[in-house]
Amino acid sequence: MTETPAFGPVHAVAPVPVLAMRDVHKSFGRGIRTTPVLHGIDLEITAGSSLGIVGESGAGKTTILSLLMALSSPTSGTIEFNGAPLRRGRVGRMSEFRRAVQLVFQDPRSSLNPRMSVGRIIREPLESLDIPGDHRARVADLLESVGLEPGMESRFPGEFSGGQRQRIAIARALAPRPEVLVADEPVSALDVSVRAQIVELLARLKEQFGMTLVMVSHDIAIVGQLCEEMVILRDGRIEETGPTPRVLTAPRAAYTRRLLEAVPRLP
Repeated sequence: MTETPAFGPVHAVAPVPVLAMRDVHKSFGRGIRTTPVLHGIDLEITAGSSLGIVGESGAGKTTILSLLMALSSPTSGTIEFNGAPLRRGRVGRMSEFRRAVQLVFQDPRSSLNPRMSVGRIIREPLESLDIPGDHRARVADLLESVGLEPGMESRFPGEFSGGQRQRIAIARALAPRPEVLVADEPVSALDVSVRAQIVELLARLKEQFGMTLVMVSHDIAIVGQLCEEMVILRDGRIEETGPTPRVLTAPRAAYTRRLLEAVPRLP
C-alpha cells in the first residue's frame, strides 16, 4: 500500500497592503540647496486598518501625506497602491487611485467653496470621477450618514458651524465610496467640545463602510482614541511604530515618552 505523502506546514500569506511606502526619501531644492525631509520611510497600511501618523511641526507629516495622496513623487523609493507601484503619469491607474483614496482636509472653512451649495460640493467628486448612479440620492444618504439633515443640501457652507462644515467635508470624501480615507489634522481647527464628536463620527463611519483610515496629526491623544496602529515621526524618520495600546502604555523611544508626558491631563 502506497502511503499518502504528508503535506508540509501551511504558511499564512500576508495580505497585500492597500498603501505602502518602501524606503522613501524626499528632498526639496537642488544642488547645494537640497534639503532632505524624509529619510528611508517604510510603511504598510493594511486594508480595513486604522493608522495614526504622529509628529510635531517639521517632523515630515505633511510630506508623507502629499506622497500618500500622490500629490508629489518621492526623490527615491516607491509608493505602492494595492501592491503595485503608483506612478503619477499613468492616467488610468491614477483615476482608479483618486476614486479609492480620498482626503479630509484640516480646515473645512478653506476646503469648502463658499459659493457652492452643500449638495453641489458633495456631488463634485461623483461628477469629476464620472461615477454613475443617482447623485442626488447619494448626497441625501451621505448627509444622513454624517448626522446632517438631507434638506441642508441647498444651503451654503457659511451657514454652518465649524463642526458641521467638517461633517460636510467628510461626506464629500465619502461620496465615491473610497477604500481609504485619509484625514489631515481633521479636528485641530475645531472647538474642543466638537472634536470628540468628529472623532466618534470617523470611528463609526470606518466600521460602517469597512474603510481603511489614515490619520495625520500632531495630537497623540486624538490619534490614540481612533487608531489601532501608530507611527511616531521625528525629523523625517520613524522613531517608533506599533499597536497603539503598546505605544501609549509602554513606549520604547525616549521621544515618544516625551510626547506622552506633554499630553495635558485633568486633575
